[in-house]
Parts: sequence; structure tokens; C-alpha cells
Amino acid sequence: MTAPAEPHPDDATLHALARRVGESLRAQRQTLATAESCTGGWIAKVITDLPGSSEWFDGGIVAYSYEAKQAFLGVHPQTLETHGAVSRETAIEMVSGALAHTGAQVAVAVTGIAGPGGATAGKPVGTVWIAWKRRGGYPRARVFHFDGDREAVRRQTVLRALEGLLDWESGEDFR
Repeated sequence: MTAPAEPHPDDATLHALARRVGESLRAQRQTLATAESCTGGWIAKVITDLPGSSEWFDGGIVAYSYEAKQAFLGVHPQTLETHGAVSRETAIEMVSGALAHTGAQVAVAVTGIAGPGGATAGKPVGTVWIAWKRRGGYPRARVFHFDGDREAVRRQTVLRALEGLLDWESGEDFR
């Protein structure tokens, strides 16, 4: 199991984690796709900051609006209407859509409320759903409640998304 998340991970921490994810995927000859909402492509940015990431990173889709989630990732309108963009159901459809629209074998998806606005009843700022899936497998999703400002929530989301990939690759359950 990886160490507990830092409240405000710095860039060096995120890059080191992405490097470890890449080493694991490269060793298994697998590639990764990302589907991002609240992070706006930050996971893909951290990954592509690393030289050689094209060996294990297939691509990323940033889908911020309901319309983009539907068009680019195949999220069903009924899912968004019933559960909202920040939900287990939406995260699972996003991660499945990332695999359906790329050649990757593994995907991660994030959707959440980074703030300062956007909170709803039962979904305060800092609520983030992260889902992981391997092609042909079942998705896993987990809700997180992060503290801090917009940047802190987004940094913690990137960290947890990458940690979840490492935990999964090592055979451990997601935290």
C-alpha cells in the first residue's frame, strides 16, 4: 500500500508517482487513458511532463460539461440527470468511455467539485469521485472528500488517482 496522501502534494511528488505508474504499466506492456473533469487535464499533464511517457500513455479526454461527458465519453444523459456529474455512476461511465474511445488497457476517471462554488446538498466542495478500470474488467470507484482551496483539491485528486493505479497494479485494493 502506498503512503497516505499529502494534503498539498508538490509537483515533484506528483511526477515521482506518475513515474512509478509508468514503470508498472511499461513492465506489463499496457497503456493508460485518462478521463478528467475537475482536474482539467492535470493528470495527463503530470504524465506527459515525463520523457518517454508516450510508451505507456495513450491519451486523455477532458470533459468538463455535461455535453462533453456525453459526446466524448458516452456518459448517458439519464445518468447525469439522475445522479449528477459528481457521482459514482458518472465516474464509472467516464472511465468506461475512456477505454471505449482509446486503445488503452487501463483508465482512470475523475469528477468532482474543486470549488470555491459548485457545492450542492450532500456534495460539498472537495467531493471527488475517482474510478479505475482495466479493459475487460469491472470498474472500481471511490469517493474522496478533500480539504483546501481549488488547487489543493485538484492536486489531491491527481495524487489519489495515481496512487489508486499503483495500488491496483500491485494487487492491493483501492483505499
